[in-house]
Amino acid sequence: MYRLVKSFLKLKYNKEKKRRKVCLVFVFFTLCFLNLPMLFGATHGDSLEVGLMTCEPGSEVYSLYGHTAIRIKNYTTGEDWVFNYGTFSFRQPYFVWRFVRGECDYQIGAIPFMYFASEYRERGSSVYQQTINMMPDEKRRLFAYLLENMRPENREYRYNFLYDNCTTRARDVIENAIEGNVIYRASDSVRTYRRILHEYTSANYPWTELGNDICLGAGADVDIDERQEMFAPFYLLRYADAAVIRDSVGNERPFVLSKYEVVKKNEVPKASSLLPHPSHLVWLLVVVVITLTLVEYRRHLCFWWLDAIVMTLAGIIGVVVTFLFFFSVHPTVATNWQVWVFNPLPLLAMPWVVWCAIKGKKTRYHAFNALVLIFFILFSPIIPQDFCVLVVPLALVLCCRSCSYIVRYKKETSRC
Repeated sequence: MYRLVKSFLKLKYNKEKKRRKVCLVFVFFTLCFLNLPMLFGATHGDSLEVGLMTCEPGSEVYSLYGHTAIRIKNYTTGEDWVFNYGTFSFRQPYFVWRFVRGECDYQIGAIPFMYFASEYRERGSSVYQQTINMMPDEKRRLFAYLLENMRPENREYRYNFLYDNCTTRARDVIENAIEGNVIYRASDSVRTYRRILHEYTSANYPWTELGNDICLGAGADVDIDERQEMFAPFYLLRYADAAVIRDSVGNERPFVLSKYEVVKKNEVPKASSLLPHPSHLVWLLVVVVITLTLVEYRRHLCFWWLDAIVMTLAGIIGVVVTFLFFFSVHPTVATNWQVWVFNPLPLLAMPWVVWCAIKGKKTRYHAFNALVLIFFILFSPIIPQDFCVLVVPLALVLCCRSCSYIVRYKKETSRC
């Protein structure tokens, strides 16, 4: 049966443009609706090899942090499959809405190893295998659990990027199949979720990093332990290398028997981004706004359009941050102190502020806005959150505009 599936996939792989989709769909439905043990053959533990697969990051947003899967190879029958807890579909009803809300469901899938490896080879990414030191009974137990997990009624789970993802699932199912405890070596430094994410984005993906930092709150800056660090695939790889399995009587054996690169890295030219670094743009915005504000004050002009631009920018970002703050179930977005700057108030007040500026009328919005922003800027160094590069400069810009109107109001009052 395995060879029949493999032949079918090979035919599709060679003849169709969308070969991967065809392969995955066929395998998925085959596993769901046929007799699963028949497809995978006999499950003699002595003939099975269990590999923890760690895949190098890609350039797509969903692959920037790498990937983890489980490989089950049967040396007796020649079957070789990769089980993957990172399967999802953008065609799911309300996928984007549910993802933002933190209610997105992922599912387990399976694919022959040769097609799994081909995907990463074509992308130019390395794939590492750590062969897990499991006893025959433990391998059978893991294999049986994966097959049971592939059933339609069991395959979905509520995904969370930091707490329950393809990497933590792979680790947990392997640990649950082992008779004993997996002991990981203590970390040599203290990290946070945000710092780990920055390791993958700061060099080549600054705009992705900016998006993460806008959405994530103070919960992403709390110190985490070794087990929590394993949400990132390559952290799990490093911890697994040094881990041991301790049985009920205290005997220990290495968790990993061997590690090797099953897919060699092949440098694929990456398109360079035409966008400048966000920090450069935001400080340029600060300089431009302050300069225009000084020109406006000295020449007695009214740059109401400048208020419209900066208030719209802050308001649009604020709509996203406020929605996540109040309505998302993601644990790390409900403690976002940036909501003091990024909220819908500038967007809602913008028409009134612009109208008052054009008509030369006073509005109390500027005094309130300046007070809030000054307090935020003064206390931002002691707030337990690493802010994105945009928040403090944009707070300065908004505060500068409000203060310029306050000074103008006082000057006009003194003349009267």
